[in-house]
Parts: sequence; C-alpha cells; structure tokens
Amino acid sequence: MSGSEIMDEIEKQSKGFWKPSPGSIYPLIAWLQEKGYISEVPEKEAGVKRYSLTPYGKTLLEEQLRMRQEFRKRFRFFAPPFFGLIYPEKAHEVRDASRKLATAVWDLWDSMQEKYSEEAVAEAKVALEQAAQKIDEIIKKLKAK
Repeated sequence: MSGSEIMDEIEKQSKGFWKPSPGSIYPLIAWLQEKGYISEVPEKEAGVKRYSLTPYGKTLLEEQLRMRQEFRKRFRFFAPPFFGLIYPEKAHEVRDASRKLATAVWDLWDSMQEKYSEEAVAEAKVALEQAAQKIDEIIKKLKAK
C-alpha cells in the first residue's frame, strides 16, 4: 500500500474515528522501514511509493496478534468497576452477565479474524443491537422513576 492508502484504510477500519495525517503516517513509515519491518516495493505508478511487510515485519505482526489474544485471556475477568458500588448484594449478577457479554464479543472478534463470515456478522449485529436496545429500555425505565 502507499502512504495515502494506509491513511484511508486506517480511517475506514476505525469507522472515521481516526483519520491520520501525512505528518503522522510518513514518519511512522520511515521508522518501520528503518527497523526492517517494511520495505519499499518497486514503483508501479510514477511517483507513488508502495510498501509491504518484510518477513521480519510479518513476525512482529504475528507476535502482536498473539500478545493481544493473551491480553484478552488474562484480563477478560474485568468488568466495569461501578457495579460493586451500588447494591453490592445483587451487583455480582449484572457484573457476571456483563463479563459474559464482553467475553463473547471478544471471542467472536477472534473467531472472525480466523474465519470471516458475512452471515455471522449479520447475526452478531442483530444480537448486539437487540441487547443494546433492551438495556436502553431498562435505563429509560430507571430514569422515569
């Protein structure tokens, strides 16, 4: 990919939350190249530099993915801390349910990285939207009291 294609891809994958500037991408590209993680590929279009991962860069990427999975396994027991502050005798039920939901979403993400399925995406989207809608209804009832 070229630097501008990398910027576009980051914006696309972050759903517009991050649109990196050339001032942040090109120094990063230079650093990755200097460290041997990427290399410039022969130009196919005049004036457009394209880059690809080197074997060393692929190893780094695989290690980062492994570390992310390990982090998720180690820290999946965390739940929002506020559940223990109010009505602690029942808070564990909500905390346990939220932990199950978070774990399921992380496991879905990992599974989708390994084997992508449009059908699974559609099903997960519906399930998560229904859960969010139901929680929003509970919040509205609480605020109405």
